[in-house]
Amino acid sequence: MIEIDDLHKRYGDKTALAGVSFSVKPGEMFGFVGANGAGKTTTMRILMGVLTADSGQVRWNGGPLAFADRRRFGYMPEERGLYQKMKIAEQVEYFGRLNGLAPAAARKATSDLLERLSLTERAGDEVGALSLGNQQRVQLAVALVHEPEALVLDEPFSGLDPIAVDALAEVLVERRRAGAPVLFSSHQLDLVERLCDAVGIISAGRMVASGTVGELRAGEGRGVLRVVVREAAPGWTAGLPGDLAADGDEVLFTGVDGDGQEILRAATAAGRVEHFGWERPSLTEIFREAVA
Repeated sequence: MIEIDDLHKRYGDKTALAGVSFSVKPGEMFGFVGANGAGKTTTMRILMGVLTADSGQVRWNGGPLAFADRRRFGYMPEERGLYQKMKIAEQVEYFGRLNGLAPAAARKATSDLLERLSLTERAGDEVGALSLGNQQRVQLAVALVHEPEALVLDEPFSGLDPIAVDALAEVLVERRRAGAPVLFSSHQLDLVERLCDAVGIISAGRMVASGTVGELRAGEGRGVLRVVVREAAPGWTAGLPGDLAADGDEVLFTGVDGDGQEILRAATAAGRVEHFGWERPSLTEIFREAVA
């Protein structure tokens, strides 16, 4: 498990992090989202030992995260760290060797990853000759080549086409199924909502929301209860909880506590209930609310 505990970081008069805390469990994919400058990259750099926190701790499996532990992580920084004149296959294999793989294992892992990321035909090309999207794929292969015990990826889907996004997502899901905690940041909130088990939202260096996607979408006061009652008795909504807006047979309730059973009983007594269900906000809507 990766644990981020009360991280603080300042640059002169600017507060970058102000008590950031969250955890990523084994076999969990955690989406770390926030606006530009919110503190995502600073948090990840501290996690990977690139920066030092002013205070707070980073723990791995209950103990302080050490250099030897980080060697077993797969890390993809926000800025690409590739050798532009080096051939793709040689580069991925080289990083595999740096991370402890034997030559044969590094070659096989490189071949498998290049095939998965649709780079086999470009294996002999120099990185500098690739498009930005394909360079992103190579950077991902470098992070994944040694089958890391945990993944920390800063904007891994940036610049990828839909086919490459699906290929990477499949690889990340495989690492999650193998028990690895996977932490990645992204501005593509629909993708985060689709892939992640849990989400943390950071704004101005503070965690403003954290939990599973289901918990965040079903949070107190969130969501609209949509009720459609055909041939309803006039005034059937009188005295019911929450705020409502009626349009013919359809009534939308907001601000309802609980599961709305009182409303369901009243609707059933009033007429034929054609629809009764919650319409939960998307992650994008929750993000806008949280950082407002």
